[in-house]
Amino acid sequence: MNDATRLDERFTALEAEKRPALVTYVTAGDPDFETSLEILKGLPAAGADVIELGMPFSDPMADGPTIQKAALRALRGGQNMIRTLEMVHAFRRQESHTPLVLMGYYNPIHRYGVARFLKEAAHAGVDGLIVVDLPPEHDDELCLPAREHGIAFIRLATPTTDSKRLPRVLENASGFLYGVSVNGITGGSAPALQDVERMVGQLRKHSHLPIAVGFGIRTAAQAAAIGRFSDAVVVGSALVEGIESAETRRGAVEAVHGLVRELAAGVGRAGKP
Repeated sequence: MNDATRLDERFTALEAEKRPALVTYVTAGDPDFETSLEILKGLPAAGADVIELGMPFSDPMADGPTIQKAALRALRGGQNMIRTLEMVHAFRRQESHTPLVLMGYYNPIHRYGVARFLKEAAHAGVDGLIVVDLPPEHDDELCLPAREHGIAFIRLATPTTDSKRLPRVLENASGFLYGVSVNGITGGSAPALQDVERMVGQLRKHSHLPIAVGFGIRTAAQAAAIGRFSDAVVVGSALVEGIESAETRRGAVEAVHGLVRELAAGVGRAGKP
């Protein structure tokens, strides 16, 4: 159960520091395996408290164009589930404290084989899963088996999640909750602070898990503002854009790590009472 404990320990430590976590998302294998691994390995030193590593999929329906293109770049470069888990192994050889969560869709996991995937993911050092297209009615397929392997199953709640359905959505959640700040896809418009704070308040009525807020957060100022009332701030598309726009592999690494340092400084200013 050490994998689940990594998430618990990180959020407990940050609560003592009275600051939110910075959760960073990158797609495994983007723009290529070696560069992606270098980016991944440097995220903790740049200031990432929790890492979401995207499992590339050819039809990422909840993601905007930026992350869609990242997934295609990775797939064209030969990234697959085996190489993604290899990447986690390589990361864990140098970093044993930073929680790492795999994020994506059920199809690649199902094709790989759920039992094989969970066994290998736990062995690699995966702390949690975010599977955006697997509703709680299918908890027996992945959510509950994952928790038996010590892997947290993180649920998403959106602004349109019905209040009557929310307890069902959160019933078997663990690790933390992912509050989607805006309706729509990743990389969209900036969230309205009042709406997000209201959503976080609703989630707190239904769960004691830490609440992370993501979608549409791009700057240190936005991260600081949302971090004042959430337990974590998730940034993905802005980081992936840094990879896409870089002219060299070194430029991609520096762009991501540079923005993470800025974002970490932002959440560091988001003091909590």
